[in-house]
Amino acid sequence: MYFVADESIDRQIVDRLREDGYQVFFIAEMEPGISDDEVLEIANREKAPLITADRDFGELIFRQRRVMSGIILARLVGISATRKAEIVSSVIRQHIMRLSDSFVVITPGVIRIRKNIE
Repeated sequence: MYFVADESIDRQIVDRLREDGYQVFFIAEMEPGISDDEVLEIANREKAPLITADRDFGELIFRQRRVMSGIILARLVGISATRKAEIVSSVIRQHIMRLSDSFVVITPGVIRIRKNIE
């Protein structure tokens, strides 16, 4: 599976997902500084879930009704980057079949998956 990782994501998460065998387009490596709209367009064009720590993407999806291929919002403040990488990797591995077209929120101890946002 292919993912797009927003600049707000720790490099350790990107590295871990690549070690897990996933392809990850990391905005910080490829197109740093682009707008959230442009990031979302890239994810949609690639038909790839977007991994982000930026809550503004919720605004784009729920209030502005923007199309998405899936959003994984990692709200893991105060946790080491290495631990965040472990958590995100585990969630993706366990829920891989449910990620497309879903809005996923990962917080310490809780995972919420909302499918088919309209």
